[in-house]
Amino acid sequence: MSTRIFGSGIKRREDPRLITGGAKYTDDMALPGMLHMAMLRSPYAHAHIKHIDTATAQGMEGVVAVYTATDLSLGAVPCAWLVPNSDLKTPAHPPLAADKVRYVGDAVAIVIAEDRYLAQDAADTIHVEYEVLGAVVNPEEATQEGAPQLFDDVPNNIAFRWIASSGDEGVEKAFAEADVVVKDRIVQQRLLPTAMEPRAALAQWNSGTGEMTIWCTSQNPHIHRFILSGMLGLAEHKVRVIAPEVGGGFGSKIPVYADEALAAWASMKLNRPVKWAETRSENYLVTIHGRDHIEHVEMAATSDGTITAIRGTVYAGMGAYLSTAGPGIPTILHGLMYCGPYTIPHARCESIGVFTTTTPTDAYRGAGRPEAVFLMERLIDQVARKLNMDPVELRRKNLIPPFEDGYTIPLGLTYDSGNYEVALDKALAMIGYADFRKEQAEARKQGRYLGIGVTTYCEICGLGPSQVAGATGFQGGLWESTIIRVTPTGKVHAMIGASPHGQGEETTFAQLISDEIGIPVEDIEILHGDTGNTPMGWGTYGSRTTPVAGAALVLATRKIKEKARAMAAHLLEAAVEDIDYEDGKFFVKGSPDKFKTIQEATLMATLAWNMPEGMDPGMEASQFYDPPNFVYPFGTHIAIVEIEADTGIVHLKRYVAVDDCGPQINPVIVAGQIHGGIVQGVGQALFEGVVYDEHGQLLTGSMMDYAVPRAEAFPEFELDHTVTPSPHHPVGLKGVGETGTIASTPTVYNAVIDALQPFGIKTMEMPLTAARVWEAMQRRNGSANGSTNGVHEGS
Repeated sequence: MSTRIFGSGIKRREDPRLITGGAKYTDDMALPGMLHMAMLRSPYAHAHIKHIDTATAQGMEGVVAVYTATDLSLGAVPCAWLVPNSDLKTPAHPPLAADKVRYVGDAVAIVIAEDRYLAQDAADTIHVEYEVLGAVVNPEEATQEGAPQLFDDVPNNIAFRWIASSGDEGVEKAFAEADVVVKDRIVQQRLLPTAMEPRAALAQWNSGTGEMTIWCTSQNPHIHRFILSGMLGLAEHKVRVIAPEVGGGFGSKIPVYADEALAAWASMKLNRPVKWAETRSENYLVTIHGRDHIEHVEMAATSDGTITAIRGTVYAGMGAYLSTAGPGIPTILHGLMYCGPYTIPHARCESIGVFTTTTPTDAYRGAGRPEAVFLMERLIDQVARKLNMDPVELRRKNLIPPFEDGYTIPLGLTYDSGNYEVALDKALAMIGYADFRKEQAEARKQGRYLGIGVTTYCEICGLGPSQVAGATGFQGGLWESTIIRVTPTGKVHAMIGASPHGQGEETTFAQLISDEIGIPVEDIEILHGDTGNTPMGWGTYGSRTTPVAGAALVLATRKIKEKARAMAAHLLEAAVEDIDYEDGKFFVKGSPDKFKTIQEATLMATLAWNMPEGMDPGMEASQFYDPPNFVYPFGTHIAIVEIEADTGIVHLKRYVAVDDCGPQINPVIVAGQIHGGIVQGVGQALFEGVVYDEHGQLLTGSMMDYAVPRAEAFPEFELDHTVTPSPHHPVGLKGVGETGTIASTPTVYNAVIDALQPFGIKTMEMPLTAARVWEAMQRRNGSANGSTNGVHEGS
């Protein structure tokens, strides 16, 4: 009896080194003669640079060099997602500000010294004379006449204006004929990714060979090499990028930053290794932020609850410059998902990208899709209340019926497969929805405020195919590749171009290979993160590594399997078509005792003593995989909360999640991804939020001021799943890395608003902190001083 390793919840192979201190991160690296780099960053959000005096710093013992923009021979930091048909403006992003700074943290000088503390001390002595200009931190206000202008050639600070529509005439007609229209203004507050490891880079220039090696905290080393080679003016094959252990990314380590390029340039200039590592405060100040939308949205429906249209205008804060993937987040990954899992015939999104005097924004876990799901689920709850319908039944009425091989929505995407109502029913049964509504009614009589929130979602991930990437302005491909090599003793080296950093693919990819050819997981090594010994790949983000790189891996492994089958047939003196396979053994049909193992076939292929005619020696295969479509995981999340009447504290009492990511390679790892995603999404709903003052100063610049969620705030998550394979994936896989974040924010938010129904509160701005909730309750009771504190009634 065969026991499949696919589907087994074996422990993560990565964990022993990570939890015992055996892992090596970029800042752990040290090289002989290594220097350290520190940055002098602007204390102002917007200012002209009049003069920079570096004399004191240059004269300090142990300081090797001080550089400003006038010293550099380094290209600008490029944007790599140039969304078409949007009148995109891409002003230059200099590695060091030359004439003007545009956010607090914009670098104006670097110091290279013998140790990092001396480098920072010297940077602090540099005197910069600034002419301070006005700041603007709100993306909607930044588009108004009279707002401070960041770039002379970008009127009203508008970087782009992008529209996705099923047809404007149909949208307008649906709203004009609707029985019910609800509107809301939603603020998707800025978030700090807060990866456990801040960013770092170590660059080593070899002047003899003209080769540059860069160790850095990257989610996509091959993209880093591609872009850095251009910035440095080096041939790509002369640049090697290595991502050692990466302590979390959540999107913040996708972009190429000026810091890595500056370290590399300084190493070339000084012919010595140069390291830079940011502090946590620096991380909060200059590493990309997420979200930052102001959305004006509305939904139309008939009196029986049929949703007929949705539309929104989004002011998306880009920050001071366009980051690597910044323009793609509020456009392609947001606006195209306005229909969600529903049969909505008309949809329109207008996304306006806006420069503000703040840190640039880019992908943060979910990246555009959490914002889309949030506005959809909020509006559905509001329609339900206006029609006096149960919000679950309104969702059920509008769900897309089950489909196995494609469903095209009005905005042009074709979902791969879905069975949304089954996930909804399973989640409702787990939570005991009908019983809870009775409990809630009784609790309200007792002065207790319980609420329930339900989200039915689907999302787009597994980013590809490359032709679509090109059509949407992404400046690269989205295929993946792999090389699998079986050693003479039957061990496996699998080299992938993607770069996992916590997702568990060293385990799950070994399970995929083992499941195909029967070699034990412990004999399989997954190699990644080093452009010097891995094939080209486009990175780990957008829940794409398992759907795309995993597909390449499976197809390459099947090539190995077929070659081993042919070798076994030759050794067994049988026809290839007469050979069966099971658990690593190739045997003649009907004679399972007459077999050759995968290891035996590999050894002979390596020795090449007795080969079938025309077969090359060795047991190795490579595979490129460019997906024919995205994948579309889906599910239902439900949360129950209770609000303390005296304090406004929101207690998350239960959280149920039923997700469908296709067949699960490792259920334990899937659960871990969902757990982490839920926590981050709930963090946005209840705790987290970047705050700038009117001068562009970051007020939430440390963990003393920025509320990262803690374990004590969460119940034990109740998880289950359904299985709807993707029809175009070799084993039906979909992504799961972002589902928890995408679904949990509206789920918990809706639960809080549901609990507040006795107060007539229809909408509030996030995060729903105790102070904000308490003040809203008091104001609606008529006992507060009239401050709205982000509370408004909606419609």
